[in-house]
Amino acid sequence: MISQSLAINSFQPSRRTLMGPGPSDVSNRVLDAMARPTLGHLDPEFISMMNETKELLQYVFQTKNDWTFAVSAPGSAGMECCFANMVEPGDKVIVCQNGVFGGRMRENVERCGGIPIMVTDPWGCPVDPEKVEAALKDHPDTSLVAFVHAETSTGVRSDAERLTQLAHDFGCLVIVDSVTGLVGSPLLVDDWKIDAIYSGTQKCLSAPPGLSPISFNDAAAAKIRSRKSKVQSWFLDLNLIMGYWGGDTKRSYHHTAPVNCLYGLHESLIIVNEEGLEAGWARHQDNHAYLKAGLKDLGIEFLVDESFRLPQLNSVIIPDGVDDAVVRSRLLEEFSLEIGAGLGELAGKVWRIGLMGHSSNTKNVDYCLSALKFILKEVS
Repeated sequence: MISQSLAINSFQPSRRTLMGPGPSDVSNRVLDAMARPTLGHLDPEFISMMNETKELLQYVFQTKNDWTFAVSAPGSAGMECCFANMVEPGDKVIVCQNGVFGGRMRENVERCGGIPIMVTDPWGCPVDPEKVEAALKDHPDTSLVAFVHAETSTGVRSDAERLTQLAHDFGCLVIVDSVTGLVGSPLLVDDWKIDAIYSGTQKCLSAPPGLSPISFNDAAAAKIRSRKSKVQSWFLDLNLIMGYWGGDTKRSYHHTAPVNCLYGLHESLIIVNEEGLEAGWARHQDNHAYLKAGLKDLGIEFLVDESFRLPQLNSVIIPDGVDDAVVRSRLLEEFSLEIGAGLGELAGKVWRIGLMGHSSNTKNVDYCLSALKFILKEVS
């Protein structure tokens, strides 16, 4: 028993308005769903819900891929799942980097024994297809192309359809990061012929962090099945995981799934389905336009050109003479409002304002703008 002088009570978190790069606000419907009775991870009722979750994930990814499910870990594990399964020692992988998460892709390739061929673009700009094409010509023995569709560190969108087609033209498969893209921006996995893609629950799906929606097409599945070496991660080995997520009735035990977290994801996907994907994309775009108009009145400019800007994640340039940390701290302390800092080379230069999922509404935009106006008037 701990000392009475160190008495610890039940944790009661403050209520925040989450408008950073994630997590986003979680609706009471999702929170209520997570509080329902826990079932065994092989209970027939739970398996039935897993089947529905797969079907709902196929809808949001716009795919019929059978290998579509949720990895029992955050989006970073979804990334590692893709690379650990699809990269073998000696494989050449073109990795496109225009922000933080392209760098993490490189790290995964190296840890899998692959050889990364880097294609870099300035932070805040999309991946340049011409550079990718040049790299493919220079390295004809490349097997994979990896890129970020929606770069969380900058709020920039790259042309996933064009980059995928380019990779296929040179006989390569693709791995796509759409952690921030899924549900917030158009994403058509089957139409764009994306081979492997991963996302996260804490962004536009507005479920708590801890799961990574993922999808593999038949070409990716064939590559995984034909590996010459074992997948380096036992936990993320899709040949094993699909024994649990595959099939309609009998499931083989692989791991104890995060049962109540999956309840939350299931409910969040139902909410997306009720609104409709296209309506959700339009809502994110409309709220971005509303935010943009308000920020213009405050003299705040965007980092990313509008033609490839993510509406759900807005990187804005911090005004001259304004202390980044002071403003964010005051927003949190005085308004219980969270916005994000810049990462890497953008640290101290930008704020990242999220309008993701349940957080994407005009009430939040008004609140954020009024809070920024109040604080900037005092610190400028």
